[in-house]
Amino acid sequence: MEIDPFIFRLSIFILSIFIGYYVVWSVTPSLHTPLMSVTNAISSVIIVGAIIAALSKSSTSIFEISNIFGFIAIILAAVNIFGGFLVTQRMLQMYKKKKK
Repeated sequence: MEIDPFIFRLSIFILSIFIGYYVVWSVTPSLHTPLMSVTNAISSVIIVGAIIAALSKSSTSIFEISNIFGFIAIILAAVNIFGGFLVTQRMLQMYKKKKK
């Protein structure tokens, strides 16, 4: 009996959702800022791949589905990066000593 590749990939995706949920919610607040920085680094790699997908050209048409998804990925990853930097800066401000 052979397992359908779609079902196999779907089960891996669902398991990764559960693992990600438990990993993220078990992080202590003191580790949140370093993990946010790592997430920003991962999003920057996603932007590189999204730019490649958005700029890929085909001789048949100007707008293909890969170009559209690449553009959407650029926007979403950029929002993630800039939002992550804002949250990181805000978290770091909490640890600074207040001037009297």
